[in-house]
Amino acid sequence: MASAEPSRQAIGASRTPWRPFRGNASPWAPNPAMLAAIAFAAIAAAAATLALGLANDEVDHVAIRVFLNDWITLNYIGAGLIAWWRRPESRFGLLMIGAGFVNFLATLDWATADVPFTIGIALDLVPPLLFLHVFLAYPDGRLVGRPERAIVAGAYVTGVGLGLVRMVLGGVGPRNLIQVVSEPGAVEVVRKVELIGVSAFCLAGIGVLVARRWGPGRAPRRPLGPLVDSFALGLAMLAALFLSILFVGSPGDVPAIEAVRRATFFVVGLAPIAFLIGLLRSRLAVGPAIVSLGAKAARGNVIDALRTALRDPSLEIAYWVAEYDRYADLDGRAIELPTRADRATTLIDRDDGSHVAVLVHDASLRDEQELLDAVTAAAGFALENARLHAELRARLQELKGSRARVIEAAQTERQRLERDLHDGAQQRLVALSLELGLLEQRFEREPDAKAALDQTRREVTESLRELRELAHGIHPAVVTGHGLAVALKTLAARAQIPVRLTVDLDERLPERQEVAAYYVVSESLTNVAKHACASSAAVAVRHADKRLVVEIVDDGIGGADTHGGSGLRGLADRVEALGGRLRIWSPAGGGTRVEAEIPCA
Repeated sequence: MASAEPSRQAIGASRTPWRPFRGNASPWAPNPAMLAAIAFAAIAAAAATLALGLANDEVDHVAIRVFLNDWITLNYIGAGLIAWWRRPESRFGLLMIGAGFVNFLATLDWATADVPFTIGIALDLVPPLLFLHVFLAYPDGRLVGRPERAIVAGAYVTGVGLGLVRMVLGGVGPRNLIQVVSEPGAVEVVRKVELIGVSAFCLAGIGVLVARRWGPGRAPRRPLGPLVDSFALGLAMLAALFLSILFVGSPGDVPAIEAVRRATFFVVGLAPIAFLIGLLRSRLAVGPAIVSLGAKAARGNVIDALRTALRDPSLEIAYWVAEYDRYADLDGRAIELPTRADRATTLIDRDDGSHVAVLVHDASLRDEQELLDAVTAAAGFALENARLHAELRARLQELKGSRARVIEAAQTERQRLERDLHDGAQQRLVALSLELGLLEQRFEREPDAKAALDQTRREVTESLRELRELAHGIHPAVVTGHGLAVALKTLAARAQIPVRLTVDLDERLPERQEVAAYYVVSESLTNVAKHACASSAAVAVRHADKRLVVEIVDDGIGGADTHGGSGLRGLADRVEALGGRLRIWSPAGGGTRVEAEIPCA
């Protein structure tokens, strides 16, 4: 599994636009001389295995055993060299090379000298453990998950630790240089625990590979299927071999177990070949991938084109929106790049370093760099076009949010003004009216003064009424205090024309939605009274499908001006700021119908 750390893909914009380049070489990049030296050492190791087998008369079926050991050694070292050369930043190639050489060192137990024999016996179970490590560390040589780390660490502790304990107890022959005591019974117990433990860890490794291939929520890339299956098959064969030795007998004593061992060695040696076939298929897939990409991208379906070309159904695209310094999807919604170990990112930039987009894909795609380079380069123009669309939608999203915040701030300020008027000026006018009434009683015998006080008190009462109307227009406190239904009944009762009101609300709705609906009805009835020359109006309010629907219909002259001073444009802004929609039908001579739909989810 690959690291989630982004791999940068620089893209040009010259006459051959969107041409990818790799950038600086990795400090781990091998030079040709180093690769040649390792290849020569691998050949020497294979020859040494042959010499050791021919020199030891105790090794049975020399030709087959030498072939199978060299089959594994050369396959792993050869595939590792190619992987290291192609992806020097990855540890996978080095891990495969190490597994191949350790497999050779384990054949030193064929040696007749004590020192190499002891080394070979000490490393007897290390190659299977390294194969387990290789299989679980694909594709970049790192064990990124806790299960993988726990399995590999447990396997090393069991295989190497118990193997050394068995050697100390004297269970591997007289040429063992680290034997301290001779305890055959204890050796047999340790041997059984060792085989059971290593088998269990191999089976656990199969579980990890199965989860990686078929686990819930996974959408694995189809080209990786045969490779992962070969890894799982190799682990299954190793577990079967160890359990057969444990319960049936050693390969030298039971021909069937010898057949299982040969089959296991052959299958384990096939894994590097499956890896190389995958690399070859990746190179051969570049041309068809670009053709497929061009055909689909031309129809505007960039993400499906990339998924098909890269053979990764889980691929996603995030576009860079420089104005807001963030990545967004095609609809303009801000998104965060993933940090999961099984996901990787490929940045797509211009020559000047400015961002265009980022591909979020299966981590295994980083093992097919040529395919990734070619496809992202070919998709450059389409991605730039899609990025512009994403940037436009992001601005629209920000505009909607900004408009909603402005209306919310205005609503809060209206509510504050209404409260200040109610608690301040209105209360003082009420107190003044009461004082004038008391003064009027003291001037009962002075008609002129009493008449003046009475007139003043009437003017104060009128001012109080006008102030209450003003406060009510600034913010409908009745909505906050008693709900939309009660507020609409008050509006209908105060309207200048007869209003038929129908309200179908089961419960209180959020205050923002109720206030918006109130203003739609209030402004519409005001417009009907002023401009429609109508004899009646009907107001219907209902809550259905998580929407508040408000409808006002009159029988007036129609022809309402939605762009002039009618205030309908302001109502539309208020409704749209909540994600809703305001529609108006006003044919000349046919009355006016106003309908607002406000989301309440």
